[in-house]
Amino acid sequence: MNITNVLSIAATAMSALLVGCASPATPASASLVIQAQGSFAAGGVVKTTPGSYDNNRPTAAGQSLHGDHLYAFYQIPRHPRPLPIVMLHGAFQSARSWETTSDGREGFQTLFLRRGFPVYLVDQPRRGRAGNSTVATAMEPTPNDQLFFDQFRIGKWPRYFDNVQFDRQPDTLDQFLRSVTPNTGPYDAGVISDAMAALLAKTGPAILFTHSQGGGVGWLAAIKSPNVQAIVAFEPGSGFIFPPGDLPAAMPSAAGTLSPETVSAEDFQKLTRIPIVIYYGDNFPTEPTLERGQDNWRVRLAMARLWVDAVNRHGGDARLVHLPEIGIQGNTHFAMSDLNNVQIAGLVSTFLRQKKLD
Repeated sequence: MNITNVLSIAATAMSALLVGCASPATPASASLVIQAQGSFAAGGVVKTTPGSYDNNRPTAAGQSLHGDHLYAFYQIPRHPRPLPIVMLHGAFQSARSWETTSDGREGFQTLFLRRGFPVYLVDQPRRGRAGNSTVATAMEPTPNDQLFFDQFRIGKWPRYFDNVQFDRQPDTLDQFLRSVTPNTGPYDAGVISDAMAALLAKTGPAILFTHSQGGGVGWLAAIKSPNVQAIVAFEPGSGFIFPPGDLPAAMPSAAGTLSPETVSAEDFQKLTRIPIVIYYGDNFPTEPTLERGQDNWRVRLAMARLWVDAVNRHGGDARLVHLPEIGIQGNTHFAMSDLNNVQIAGLVSTFLRQKKLD
């Protein structure tokens, strides 16, 4: 029995946590019922140093280090749906991406709890609450607020895009920039996807939400774990994997070159067993531009289209939704926390319902 079922059964008697009830259509002001919540580590390694540990003269000798695990925080609503949702953040972020929005509204964590899904939020290995890295890295206090304002398509510093779905109050931007957090060790998609597979062994079958750099990790997690039942990817930014002989050309942009990566044909075929949907937002062109923050996403959208085509050509079920093409304007790189995130959550809910995953 997986951890979601165990906790769901055990938590039925926990009436002290029950304060009202909320249906999927219930407004954010209504009470939310959480019958169980908690946190744990998943995956990781233990490294040991040769020698004998001396209690009174401690050195590294004979000691061990637990690291490279992920941190997961879960909440299970009353009468949960069968499949939990696991939410994985992107670069320079943490589980904070899915929590309360920078302007104080409910994020995807709560929106999907209200829709009845158990929700697991992840801090990836070597980030946030899973910061114990087994490999050293240099961490410098690098000023990059204006870069992120541009690259995450809030606007072109210091101006906001006219239609941007981002609250323009100074405190909102301050909160957003304070969500940025560095790696405490080298980024390693293999380490992260190994930990994600360990997490999925605990959750059992689950739906995986990914964001940005987490997109490539999500594909690898689905290859490593049969418990991934679907992937909802928000603006995957790297890690586009293709089988041998089906590799597209690298794509140069004003922000650098995006190169595809190769996995075995057998591994790629595993991606064809599950439904996948990818969402990209607004305010970047489909033709080359010298605007770095926008051209960065032009090539990622183009590569994602080729990736979706490759998955489907091999018998899969993948789709890409470019939000401006369906009349949804102004979304930044963080559609799950934009001003219209309830509308975006509705699109995702429709996808899950169509795929009989809710």
